[in-house]
Amino acid sequence: MDSTLTELWVYLAREPLLHLTLTLLAYLCGVKLHQWSGQSALANPVVIAIALLVGLLIMTETPYARYFEGAQFIHFLLGPATVALAVPLYQHFGRIRAQLVPIIAGLLAGSLTAIVSATGLVWLLSGSRETLVSMAPKSATTPVAMGIAEQLGGLPALTAVLVIMTGIIGAVTGPLLLRWLRIDDEAARGLALGVASHGIGTARAFQSSDLAGAFSGLGMGLNALLTALLVPLIVQLI
Repeated sequence: MDSTLTELWVYLAREPLLHLTLTLLAYLCGVKLHQWSGQSALANPVVIAIALLVGLLIMTETPYARYFEGAQFIHFLLGPATVALAVPLYQHFGRIRAQLVPIIAGLLAGSLTAIVSATGLVWLLSGSRETLVSMAPKSATTPVAMGIAEQLGGLPALTAVLVIMTGIIGAVTGPLLLRWLRIDDEAARGLALGVASHGIGTARAFQSSDLAGAFSGLGMGLNALLTALLVPLIVQLI
């Protein structure tokens, strides 16, 4: 029986659409578990999907390169999905324009805190310059963060891992922390999640409301730009 299942898996694994299907199924399982938990922040669909996929790849000894042959179709859709964030931004443009000063203040505070806390921690622990540069842009979206790390002599692969971890931790703990601080304004909650935990946080914000998602997308985009400007300056000072 085990031999038959192994042969079946080897046959199916040759097809790139298999891993695309598994990725979608894993995320659907995450969404269902999230709903069954009463939309608890701890049952984040992205975290659940990642755990399921990693476990499956380890058990089947599937190389990541083979998995990505199918998953690359979802990766391709990240571009259009990012552009689509302009739609809720346009719908809530009036609210954004009216709160421009608080948005800028929150963006500066969040971006500086993320960079300084990361670089300061590495510096206090006597980490290498490569590690410091790799960790500094961890709250920016992955392509921007990896580009910054590469330009400054960091390790893009390490940066990618740190960015994903930051996004997951922010998406899981962010809503709980905001609730504990009694921050109920959807715009403020969304901006905080976008600045602190980029795309994964934005996905979590959209689960809360369209307004929170719009402000989160704005925070994610502006933080990526500000991080690209601030990280080289702060690294040079350190």
